[in-house]
Amino acid sequence: MPTIIPVADLRATARAGALDDFVRRAAAAPAMPGIVADARGRPMHDLRISVTDRCNFRCIYCMPKDVFGHDYPFLPHAELLTFEEITRIARVFVDLGVRKIRLTGGEPLLRRHLEKLVAMLRSLSDDLDITLTTNGALLAKKARALRDAGLSRVTVSLDSLDDATFKAMNDVDFPVGKVLEGIDAAAAAGLAPVKINMVVKRGVNEASIVPMARHFKGTGHIVRYIEYMDVGATNGWQMDDVISAREIVAAVDASMPLVAADANYTGEVAERWAYRDGSGEIGVIASVTQAFCSDCTRARLSTEGKLYTCLFATEGFDLRSLLRDGFDDAALGRAAAAIWRQRNDRYSEVRTANTAPLRKVEMSYIGG
Repeated sequence: MPTIIPVADLRATARAGALDDFVRRAAAAPAMPGIVADARGRPMHDLRISVTDRCNFRCIYCMPKDVFGHDYPFLPHAELLTFEEITRIARVFVDLGVRKIRLTGGEPLLRRHLEKLVAMLRSLSDDLDITLTTNGALLAKKARALRDAGLSRVTVSLDSLDDATFKAMNDVDFPVGKVLEGIDAAAAAGLAPVKINMVVKRGVNEASIVPMARHFKGTGHIVRYIEYMDVGATNGWQMDDVISAREIVAAVDASMPLVAADANYTGEVAERWAYRDGSGEIGVIASVTQAFCSDCTRARLSTEGKLYTCLFATEGFDLRSLLRDGFDDAALGRAAAAIWRQRNDRYSEVRTANTAPLRKVEMSYIGG
């Protein structure tokens, strides 16, 4: 085991970029008392766990086919965290204050027997909010088993109700109807209300903004519009392709009047807008035009066990090596707490023409 070092040396090590050394030194350092908050005073509340880097879609804003082709080197199974390893890390993060876990991918339902992982996570706490983000392709088959295992809620990605537009965006000719079947199955299984995420890209699917709202209005489900983001380095992002949250809200409001609604909790990423007639709500996620870094409480665990403290990060902290080299949960907790305490990320607040092209981690690798 590494030699115990003064806690004061930890941040200097991290700033120097020696991430692996930082993690191991932190694991061996004495525990720091007090609330686990980052350098900007933000607590740890959400943990997003990517269970696979593979996907059955090739969405143009996430996994474009010209990059993620048939010969793309996805991670071999042995490099993925096992369900037992994921649960160990989750237990540590729950002890540090995490109250919500979201399973992501890639497409998480491609991970075999995912309901077993859900059950293992549910055993950590009855009060834990366990959610899943999926493209919906396999949801009709899996919704009931996921709910029975303890899944709390589900979010489905759906970028248009127009079949031609949707197929052009998922780029694998997958029909809208199959996703709608998955949403219905989730609701029937008790996973309602379902949240529907729509990434809006100018010149591609902006004509679907109002039809999407109209279709789900009054159903209890919640459409959330997401500004097209510069996640990763392969989607060809440029600011001209972004339709702002302000434009989206104005488009819906013009035909279905809206009123601003309060956030459900501090750190909620979606700005809420309720229909004036009381028939539901929509949300807008505006990380490009209205950065919400100041109250971001989310940590992200990659498929192979690296911890990322920002969606737009360029490097992660290796926790898998601690697990597989015999470090106990207490050491793992010290490392996780030290990583979070030195966090100072605020990419969306400082986004510029110079930072956007950085070689950031791909969204398909750590989820949204």
